[in-house]
Amino acid sequence: MSRIRIHSLSKSYGAAAVVDNFELEIDQGELVVFLGPSGCGKTTTLRLIAGFITPSSGRILVGERDITNAPAYDRNLGVVFQNYALFPHLSVFENVAFGLRRRKRPETEIRQKVAKALEMVAMGHLANRMPRELSGGQQQRVAIGRAVVIQPDVLLLDEPLSNLDAKLRLSIRREIRQLQKSLGITTILVTHDQEEAMSIADRLVVMKDGKIQQIGPPKEIYAAPTNAFVADFIGGANFLTGRFVDNRFNTVNGLTLVTANPPHDCTSVVIRPERIKIGSRNTNLDNSVAATIVNETFLGSGRLFDVKLPGGDALSVYVGAGEDCEPRSGDGEIVLHIAANDIVGIRDDIANRVEN
Repeated sequence: MSRIRIHSLSKSYGAAAVVDNFELEIDQGELVVFLGPSGCGKTTTLRLIAGFITPSSGRILVGERDITNAPAYDRNLGVVFQNYALFPHLSVFENVAFGLRRRKRPETEIRQKVAKALEMVAMGHLANRMPRELSGGQQQRVAIGRAVVIQPDVLLLDEPLSNLDAKLRLSIRREIRQLQKSLGITTILVTHDQEEAMSIADRLVVMKDGKIQQIGPPKEIYAAPTNAFVADFIGGANFLTGRFVDNRFNTVNGLTLVTANPPHDCTSVVIRPERIKIGSRNTNLDNSVAATIVNETFLGSGRLFDVKLPGGDALSVYVGAGEDCEPRSGDGEIVLHIAANDIVGIRDDIANRVEN
C-alpha cells in the first residue's frame, strides 16, 4: 500500500489538452474520487496512472518509485474496468488467478490467495462458474477480486458501478468501501455520479476541461464550493446574481439578503435547496422572504418546490419527508427563511456553471 504523488501531469492530443497540469498527492490508504462530467479528463488521468497512456509531461510516483515511464505490467497496480473485462473462456477462479499466474507464482500460493480473494468478495461458492453464468453484480465482485489478489500498491476503479442498476450500485459501493478500508489499500475511483462520489470518498477531485477545479473532503466541497461549476455539479444549487454591500447581498432583481462573512469580490451566491426553510414569519433565521409556489415535485424522500420571489428571482426549495411543513401548490404566498451562513459567495460568473 503506497502514497501517490502526481506532479504537473498533462496529456495533449495535438492542440487539445485533455489533462492540463494535474497536481495531486494521495495518502497511503486513502480513497480519492475523480469526479466530473463526461470529457473532463478524469478517465484519461486514471489511464495515465495505470500506464495505458503515455503522458505529454509530468511525473507519477507510487511510494518512492517513479512509474511515469514504466510499462503497465510493471507498476503493480490493480485495475477494475467499467465493463469488468473478465475473460469469457476462464472460470471465476481462473479469472482471479490470472495475475498470479502471469507472475509465475507457485500453484499452492495461487490457490491460497485466490480462495482468500474470492472469500473477501463473497464469490467463493461460485469459483467454478463462467462469467456468462454470473449477474452484473457478481461479475463486478470477480473483477475486484482479480484486482486485489495480486496485492497491488494502488487500486484503480474506472466507473465500476455504471453498468449496475440503482439498488445494486448502492450495495456494491458499500462493499467496495468496506473492502478498501479493511485492506488499507490506496484507491482512486473515477465516476460522474455525484451521490456515489460523496458517499464513498475520503476526498474528491472535481474536474472540468482537463483541469482540477477543487480538491477536498465531500462535506467541505459541498458546503464551500470554490466556483459556480463545483457548486452546480455537486448537489442541488440556487444561484443569485448581484453584489455585496457591507454584510448584505443585493440581487439584480431587488432582493436583499443578510450574509455572514461576505466575500465582497463575488457577484454571485449559491444557496442549497435543503437549507431554505418554509414556515411562519415567527423565526430566528436571518432572512424572511415572501414567495409563491409555482410547482411541486414529489421525490419519495421529500418534496421539491419551485418558487418565485416578488422581484422575479426563482429558487428551488427541498423539504424532507419528516420536516414540519405543509405547503401545497396553489396556496399562494408562503414565507422562506434563509440563514446568513447558508448564503455562499461564488467567485466566478454563474454563466460558467455546468449545464446538467
